[in-house]
This record gives sequence, structure tokens and C-alpha cells, in this order.
Amino acid sequence: MAEKRKTDIPSFFSAPKRQAPPPLSSNMSSTCIKMVNSLYEDGGVGSPSNPEKFKGQDYEQLKESLLSEGKNFEDETFPANLDSLGKIENMTPEELKEVEWLRPQDLNADPSFVVGGTSRFDFKQGNVGNCWFLSSIGALTFRKTLMAQVVPLDQSFKNDYAGIFHFRFWRCGKWVDVVIDDLLPTRNKEPVSVSSRSGNEFWAPLLEKAYAKVCGSYGDMIAGFLPEAFKDFSGGVHMNYTLTKKPSDLWDVMNRATQCTTMMGCGTYGGEKGKAGDKFGLVGGHAYAVTGVKQVESEGTKVNLVRIWNPWGEKEWNGDWSDKSALWNTVSSDDRDECRKKRNDGEFWMKMEDYCVYYEDMDICCESPNFLDDDAACQWKCSLKEGRWEEGKSAGGSDSESDNFWTNPQYRVRVKAVEGESKGDRNVLLSLMQKPDEEYRSKVKYHYMGFIIYQVPSEAPKGHLPASLFQDTSALKVSEFCDVRELIEFHSLQPGEYLVIPCTYDPNKTANFILTVYSKAEAEME
Repeated sequence: MAEKRKTDIPSFFSAPKRQAPPPLSSNMSSTCIKMVNSLYEDGGVGSPSNPEKFKGQDYEQLKESLLSEGKNFEDETFPANLDSLGKIENMTPEELKEVEWLRPQDLNADPSFVVGGTSRFDFKQGNVGNCWFLSSIGALTFRKTLMAQVVPLDQSFKNDYAGIFHFRFWRCGKWVDVVIDDLLPTRNKEPVSVSSRSGNEFWAPLLEKAYAKVCGSYGDMIAGFLPEAFKDFSGGVHMNYTLTKKPSDLWDVMNRATQCTTMMGCGTYGGEKGKAGDKFGLVGGHAYAVTGVKQVESEGTKVNLVRIWNPWGEKEWNGDWSDKSALWNTVSSDDRDECRKKRNDGEFWMKMEDYCVYYEDMDICCESPNFLDDDAACQWKCSLKEGRWEEGKSAGGSDSESDNFWTNPQYRVRVKAVEGESKGDRNVLLSLMQKPDEEYRSKVKYHYMGFIIYQVPSEAPKGHLPASLFQDTSALKVSEFCDVRELIEFHSLQPGEYLVIPCTYDPNKTANFILTVYSKAEAEME
């Protein structure tokens, strides 16, 4: 995993202290409410039911043409060559030259797309350092409806086979349908990247190829963060928890998130800090999926356990509550039979206290923010706008006292009251996402960005507010500024009108962005 970087808030801002989200109560609904993204109309291009065609390729038309001609697909937009493979750090130039692109039939006499449903145990990581992506797939397999959206399950090597497959991802506000051929990179007839554990199930290697196409190459998938893939699998909301600063109710958060069928993942420390977990079987600087939580009673004491999965499909925790730990003999036979699996599959249990010591952070993602608080009955509303910072025109930077700050994009948000809401309840979640123009993921450079919120004075004019307002008015809230793809913060805003200004830390930075407002009551944004 790559290291996070962020900058301090400039001194002329008075920024509120960031806090962890409130706890989830025991009456949280087991299913989070889905929201329709407002960037597209339901059924319109870019919607889940009508995704945009990536690179203009129409899966149905291409397949029909191939079947009529009796040909197997060869994707000219992502050809089977070294350019599509990219730079693989774990392979020498000589080994890369030995790569041969083969179809699943060349690797197994009886290939299948899916065998007995999709599971995290169907695959394991290969030579590409994309643990963040594969851990996210492991978490996705628990979300069956969402899994079927990302991985259309009506695909086969048996019926109407033409060497063509397709997958769907949420990309910068819209769902896209990505078409691929099934030529996979191999060396000595062994997969170079993710492989099937059974040898004959190929949905995961093909899903990885589709994402590699979106990223530019397999090499462009190396290094990343779980929320990036979580977002591309769902278009949903994610929250990050730094485990050294964990909220006191973190166990409740994780327990309710599990009931809410969210996607969860975590990462170990890199560098010197990561070495502490080596002797216990953990991999430093590595992404894992969180696949379950369980409270057991051990010799009269309640113990909170976290289940974690390594996308390598092997190398497990060997400390307390590991597969071979004698502590399993102290719990009931039912709990022991349910939880303890003596097999080298990459999955293991550890107690909550150890989890928070050896893992650096945790991410939780769901389509709706419902997992964040106690109001399971509330259906969050979503409003989304696309915008652009442009050098010399609309990129005024973050200094509100500068002459150009007012040129930044401005969004007025009207927050309405929610019945039964108490003062101080967090009711608005803001997401700011940069849209890179670069085709290759590894070449993308994100600007330091954030947003500043003002309460709009009653005497303020309509339209774009002038420089004088910002020079005379203090900001109500200021986000942190980070060079990340997406920044998310949860706020409490009383009913009224607010001005949200997304901006880059430095002026004259050009980039496209998406600003999303999630609110408990209908929030008008213009």
C-alpha cells in the first residue's frame, strides 16, 4: 500500500477538530438503504441498469458479431502485449519477455466462469502488487447483489462462448461497462497475476483484467488504498478509522457495519512499524479484508474477535486466537466449531486489542451513510454536481483573504430540518472527488484539495458571491487538505443556507471534480 500524505490547515483558517462518527445502535437495520446517484436518471446512460460503454465498446453487439463469424474476441483497445502488462516490479525484463497470453481453455481442460457461487477463497494474489484491489474483491463477495452488478453472472465458457466478457465499475459518477477478451498473462503456463485456487474458476482473473484495462495496465494497479476499489465497486460512502485514535465504540461500529453488509478492510503498518507484526505472521504495508466479527466467552470473560483475510490466500496471524491457538479450547464447542478453521487459506481471527495494535487503519464502505449513526429508518438523499478548477479562471486556492478566492466554484446548499433531529446530530456528509484526465492510473497526480463552508448571510445577493463577503466573513467549517482522489467529512449543519467552496490548496491548479452532498433531509444544491 502507498503511504498517505496530507498537509496542515493554513493558519488563517480556524478549523474545527475532526471527530469520529457516532456509534451505531443495536437496532440498526441489517440492510442499508440504497440511494440513486443524482448525476444520472434511473435507466439513463451511466445508471446501474444502463452503464456507459467504456471506450465505446458494446458487449452485446460485439458478442453477436463474433458468434455469427465463429471468432474469438481479441481486444484491440487492450491488446495482449507488454504494454497492457505494464511494469511488474516482481519480474525481471527477461521474465516479462517470457509472458504468454493464453485463454482459460489453454490452462484448464474444463474452465468455468463461476463454480458454486463467488467467494474470497476462489482466488489468490499473484506477482502484481495489488493487494488493495484483491482485498476489496474479498470484501465485495459478501455483497451478493452488488457483486452481481460488478460481475454479471450470466457469463460462461460453455454457452455462446466467443472469448469475450464484461464487468461493471462505478467511475467518477457513472457506471461503466468494460469489455475484455479472456487472454490472460502467463509464464510457463502459470498465471502472472491473480490465479484460481481451484484451477478452473476464472471470474476473478477476468475481473482483475477488466480493472487493469481501466487503470491502463496490470502494472498501473500496483499500490493503492482500499477505498479506491470500494468506491469503484459501489459508488458508495466510505469512512476511514485510524486505529491508534480509535473511537471508544469501535467494536459497535464494526458489529453494526457487519449487520449492514458493508465492505470492510484494513492495512498493516509499513516500514519499521510493520516489522512488529512479522513474528506473528503479518505482512507489513499490506491490505487485508475484514470478513467478520464475533464475541465469544472465554473462561467467563467476553472477548471481541475480528476475522481477517489475506489476499495471498496464505500467511496468517499466529498469535492469540489464531487457527492453532489453545485459546479456542476455552470457548463453547458451538463457537469453536463455527469459528475455528485449521486450514491455510489466509483467513484468521484475532482479538480486537491486537487488531488495533498491529493494523494501522480500517475502512468501511456502503452505498448509504446509514451505517454511520443510529437512525436506520432515515433514507439519505444524495445530490451530486460536477465542476472544474481552471488556472486563471476558477482556481482561486484556499486563502480566503486573497483577491482570487471568490473565483473558486461555489455551491449553495439549503439544509432542511429532519423530524426528531436533535441539535448537534450529524446530518450532512460531503464528498469531494477529483477526476483525473490521465489515462494511466500510476501517472495520476492529485492536487491537495479540500472544501470550506460558510453560512450564507440573509442579505447576500443571488448567484456567485463576491470577494468582499469572504474577506468580511469567517468560515464556519474547514476541511483538511489532502492529495487524495476523494475526501469525505461528516458534519452537523442546522437548517439554513450554506455555501460550500471546493478548492485546491494552492491557486491555479486545473482539474475536474465531483462534489456530493448526502443529507438526511432533501438538501437543495445549486
